[in-house]
Amino acid sequence: MQDCEELNILSVTTTVGSLETARVLAREILSQKLAACVQLDQGIISLYRWKGELCEEPEVRLTIKSSPECEAALRELLTQHHPYELPQFLVQRMSASEGYAQWVRAEVAA
Repeated sequence: MQDCEELNILSVTTTVGSLETARVLAREILSQKLAACVQLDQGIISLYRWKGELCEEPEVRLTIKSSPECEAALRELLTQHHPYELPQFLVQRMSASEGYAQWVRAEVAA
C-alpha cells in the first residue's frame, strides 16, 4: 500500500506585476529544482489595501508545484528574488495521484 505522505505535494502561489517578471521567477525556481512545474495565469486584477491606500493592479499568478521538503527553500528564493516588498506566499498541501506525486518528487531536489 502506498504511504500517504508520499502522495503529498505543495502548491504555492504568488503574484507579480508582469508576464516577463513571472517568467524570470519561474525559470529561477525551476533552475534550482525547487518545483516540477510553475503555471502562469495572466489577466488577474488585484484590488487590495497597501499602506492605507486602495490599490488596483494587473498581476500574473504563479502556481508552483513542489514537494513539502522544498517549502523553506521556496520561501527563501522568493524573499531574495521577488520584486514586491511583501510577496504573497500561500501554501496548500495536497494529495496527488501516485504518478503525479512521483513525477513532482523526481523533478525537485529536496
